[in-house]
Amino acid sequence: MSWNTAAGLDGKGVVVTGAAGGIGRAVVEGFAAAGAHVCAVDVRQEAVEEVVASLGEGHLAVASDLTDLGGHEALLRCALDTFGSFGVLVHSAAVLRRRYDIDDVSEEDWDIQLDVNLKATFFLNRAAARLFREQGRGGRIINFTSQSWWTGGFGGAVAYAASKGGIVTMSRGLARTLAPYDITVNTVAPGFVDTPMLVAGVPEQQLEEWRRMVPLGNRFTTPEEVAAPVLFLASDLASHITSTTINVTGGQLVY
Repeated sequence: MSWNTAAGLDGKGVVVTGAAGGIGRAVVEGFAAAGAHVCAVDVRQEAVEEVVASLGEGHLAVASDLTDLGGHEALLRCALDTFGSFGVLVHSAAVLRRRYDIDDVSEEDWDIQLDVNLKATFFLNRAAARLFREQGRGGRIINFTSQSWWTGGFGGAVAYAASKGGIVTMSRGLARTLAPYDITVNTVAPGFVDTPMLVAGVPEQQLEEWRRMVPLGNRFTTPEEVAAPVLFLASDLASHITSTTINVTGGQLVY
């Protein structure tokens, strides 16, 4: 085994969803730096094209609405056909409808978070597994959950937390199901990450209170600190790790 932390990533075809977001962009940049060919996916065309334009040649920008379940296979096959291989799916796309009271959660709020965060994850994972099996070389699936998968969130955030808890349970089941094909399925659970999604509409006083809740440095996690374990799980160093959740919360989540 090579002890290079990017072992096995050079030249590998990787699909990253939510690629124009704070965490997604850091993941894309990490894989590109490791020598992988990245298909960056986001619902926002201009934003994802801007991400890929900053990487140089050998990468691909695709705009896609992942709630269109029928488009998943074509999306992943585009990466396979372009790069000649498809070995890693990193699924970070998610929707958060911030509500502070359970009585403020509408049926639409519930449906969009469960449809994007959980339902689309299952069907995209299944499409990726089919292409991995078709190639016969195994593969890596890395899904994004949240620290709320364990804590349950509170108030109006319970709908989002339910979707993220479902991702962990589902990923464990897929890991056991797909293990005979040398396909690993793991999840990464960030805590408070310094991204526009976290801070949008939140008063500075509330943000400061959140920072003090993080034992490691009393600060938010950076997107790059979240991207690091993603690359590890995709590398050869994690070849016998599956059904695992890596919490990146600065010590906030302990269990």
